Amino acid sequence: MLLIDHFLYYNFMLKLCIDMKVLVINTNRHNQPFPVMPLGACMVAEALEHAGHRVSMLDFMFEADPFSALRRNLTDSHFNVVGLSIRNIDNNDMRSPEFFLEGLPDLVRNIRKISEAKIVIGGAAVGVMPEEILRFSGADYAILGDGEYVMPELLSSIEDGDGVTPPGIARISDGVFHSVPRSAAAFSGTCILPDFSRWIDVRAYLSRMSTVPLQTKLGCRYKCVYCTYRKIEGETYRLCSPECVVETVHKLASKGLKDIEFVDNVFNSPYDHAMEICRLLKTRKHGARLQSLELNPTFVDDALIDAMEGAGFVGVGITVESASDNVLRSLRKSFTLQDVHNAASVIKKYKLPCIWIFLLGGPGESRKTVEETFAFAEHYVRPKDAVFFNIGVRVYPGTELDTIARERGLLDLPPRDMLRPVFYLSPDIEPEWLSERVSVFLKTHMNVMDSTSLGLPFLPALHKIGHKIGMKPPLWKHTPAIRRFLQYTGIYTYR
Repeated sequence: MLLIDHFLYYNFMLKLCIDMKVLVINTNRHNQPFPVMPLGACMVAEALEHAGHRVSMLDFMFEADPFSALRRNLTDSHFNVVGLSIRNIDNNDMRSPEFFLEGLPDLVRNIRKISEAKIVIGGAAVGVMPEEILRFSGADYAILGDGEYVMPELLSSIEDGDGVTPPGIARISDGVFHSVPRSAAAFSGTCILPDFSRWIDVRAYLSRMSTVPLQTKLGCRYKCVYCTYRKIEGETYRLCSPECVVETVHKLASKGLKDIEFVDNVFNSPYDHAMEICRLLKTRKHGARLQSLELNPTFVDDALIDAMEGAGFVGVGITVESASDNVLRSLRKSFTLQDVHNAASVIKKYKLPCIWIFLLGGPGESRKTVEETFAFAEHYVRPKDAVFFNIGVRVYPGTELDTIARERGLLDLPPRDMLRPVFYLSPDIEPEWLSERVSVFLKTHMNVMDSTSLGLPFLPALHKIGHKIGMKPPLWKHTPAIRRFLQYTGIYTYR
């Protein structure tokens, strides 16, 4: 996570805040394809502790009975504030949608039965649909900005009891939604991660092939019609200094956390920033195994991939979405099909495993454009590399895709009813045909996955077995071998 100078900031907050007892809860229990370490929740917990508060963490991920764990924590201690970290609204899967917030109102009600604590919600999901989630959950406050900054300020405001809502906080009063915008925090280029082992069971995550998330920047300058990154992180880049990124990687690896994933929305933009990080990583014997699944094909060239290999990367992903110029234009992607072909030509020269990520069914999609994407996957992607197809595009209120869907008469729901997943599928394509076409392609190409593959019920067990026999992330690089094994043993056959 990108922060201002932590020590100066925390010392400043220590003077502002009076000691309060806080319980931070990671509400995410979705473990497909693998559990994700709760970076944001841990950052908030650590920031609050540095600000002088007494903080406990409850991670629902591996709790057999989350509500029993909740009752135990709330009964044993008197908390002033309970923070709920909410990672995702749903699984973005049109064919098998899962709504992750189903139990959120019950969670809030159960907290209130036991505790008088103020309830604060935050996380990426809240940044996407703050009013809708705040109303749905019944919580007291929602965090709109970077939680590690905003939460200490909110606690100071609660303790003062002056009724003033600090910037970056939303609330509902007399049925009316109120929010106070917060400008991006001043940033000195510092890149510091929380001490995960203090807050969560790190071994449990690692045994399920989880990686350690690390951001080298916040913000996104691109304008893809469906994306919410700019709403969550802002439109201006906040870059972490390459030197600090490298030092953080080294520290993580020295603690045994060697599988690290750069989770920037686009790692290789700005290009020079990514190149400098790779150059410095190459000069440092860090011993980490690095990944990034968000490369923009515009900036994939020989210099970058060579630098990434030298830096210790063991896998990359290129988020293409489509191999049709018509669809790329409709999605307002920043690149063309020629850029995609150029990236494929570069990847073929190197050993670095690659996964290609496609999103089928968006604006401009037709049978012809789908076949163009399949042709690219068949002829330009190496058989040893992985391909992932998803069908349908999640529509979020306020995005350009929301406007497109309404203008074309495909959507008439008010924003409050879009909390449960709503998807866009091009009217020029039949859902049954598209689903069947993907299934046929999967059956004949062992390196291909779809959203169904990521939801297989035995996948967590497969990850644990892989960890025990010494397999290292990314597991997707073994897609052809795993699929052949599943088919040969009869465990699972793609239909």
